[in-house]
Amino acid sequence: MANITLTTALRASLSRCFDASRDLDLHVASMAHTGEKAVAGNTSGLIELSELVTWEARHFGIRQRFTSKITAFAPPRYFQDSMVAGAFRSFVHDQYFDQGSGVTIMRDEVSFRSPFGIIGAAVDRCFMASYLRRLVKARNHSIKEAVERPT
Repeated sequence: MANITLTTALRASLSRCFDASRDLDLHVASMAHTGEKAVAGNTSGLIELSELVTWEARHFGIRQRFTSKITAFAPPRYFQDSMVAGAFRSFVHDQYFDQGSGVTIMRDEVSFRSPFGIIGAAVDRCFMASYLRRLVKARNHSIKEAVERPT
């Protein structure tokens, strides 16, 4: 199992950051470079506990589908989305939110495993972890811009 942890400081309220992180429309905008769109399940607005969303995007030149479900939900401090269908053997994204020193700290913890046993593990270490880290960073940058923009 490969893991990624990213921490982002946001100058906005805990609830605003939590909601922005689960905003499907903001997610689509943040992944425009992959052509990602929500094609099934909940496709717009704020996703909630037990809801599903199927994403379609182009990664590595291949159109792929990925369905995730919100499997844990404790507003405004935590939620988890877990892959229920897609190219990975497993994929879980935990998102934590804490208030501190006038900022909200958003922590992403992604655990994933590619298929194909030892070959997949090598791909995860050599390539996939850095690719996913860049995607999450891009998403977090979009969240930061959205929540820090004056209302």
